[in-house]
Amino acid sequence: MAALSEKEAEAYLDARPRYPIDWYKKIAARTQDHKFAWDVGTGNGQAAIGLVEHYENVVATDINEAQLKRAIKHSRISYHHTPTTISEDEMVDLLGGENSVDLIVAAQAVHFFDLNVFYNVAKRVLRKEGGLIAVWVYNDIIISPEIDPIMKRLVDSTLPFRTPIMNLAFDGYKTLTFPFETIGMGSEGNPITLDIPHKLSLNGFIGFLRSWQPAMKAKEKGVELINEDLITKFEEAWGDETQVKDVFYKAHMIVGKIPEEKFESDQVLSNKGRLLLETEVGRNQKRPQPSDEGDRQSKKQNTSEDDACKDKPSSVFSTHYRF
Repeated sequence: MAALSEKEAEAYLDARPRYPIDWYKKIAARTQDHKFAWDVGTGNGQAAIGLVEHYENVVATDINEAQLKRAIKHSRISYHHTPTTISEDEMVDLLGGENSVDLIVAAQAVHFFDLNVFYNVAKRVLRKEGGLIAVWVYNDIIISPEIDPIMKRLVDSTLPFRTPIMNLAFDGYKTLTFPFETIGMGSEGNPITLDIPHKLSLNGFIGFLRSWQPAMKAKEKGVELINEDLITKFEEAWGDETQVKDVFYKAHMIVGKIPEEKFESDQVLSNKGRLLLETEVGRNQKRPQPSDEGDRQSKKQNTSEDDACKDKPSSVFSTHYRF
């Protein structure tokens, strides 16, 4: 998420819903261990505080310092500001090394990431056996028959200002790349749909709209979508301005694990990353003995290949990467 001002972050905190307790119970029941969870793009810690009830330790990371200052404190949650300059290896080290995380959660966040880089990190740190990754987004709010049509017109008016990132959220992650194996809780192209109940005041609702990414993007282009005329319409439809309403956010979730073929391939990788896998024919076939000259040439070639692998640089995050 783009950096919010202090005031905008305050409004966002008031309006952002708490995710249902049952979500965490169901996901946690599917991980093999419950030692360590990573809440990536934690914002104000809404997901982290739910995870800590099921995991011994939670590391929560975000690029946005304004939101981290307002994060919900807990003795077993460790919050970290992770700037765009952080490298892949530094991120892996922060999370305890490879094959160390039982659950990765990206709540209302993964569409902001450089997905190739994030998924690379996720596959390195996620436990190969029993580890899970869960991503979810909420993209619609249901308030009342009087307010919902006004909200729909507002949503439609954001179309010219939406970025590809925003469209991932607006379509409920139906077009999100998700290279993990399904466990029956959504899959790539087919997320499950859930409701998030929340209580919201009129002031909290208006504050949420002003901190809403499409509205902020329109404002950058000189268009004030959340104008006084619109606010008046919402106030009239709301009724008693002191009333706190029961609302529902429509959410979409995908949960997965490291693909079996990836896990099996990792198990047979050795000798500086070369895959030593022979076919049955190759194993049973009698091989010709190389001459002394051929043997020397073969050893020389292998040494050159090893040196090339040794000198190959590791990849790093792009400057657009956001945790």
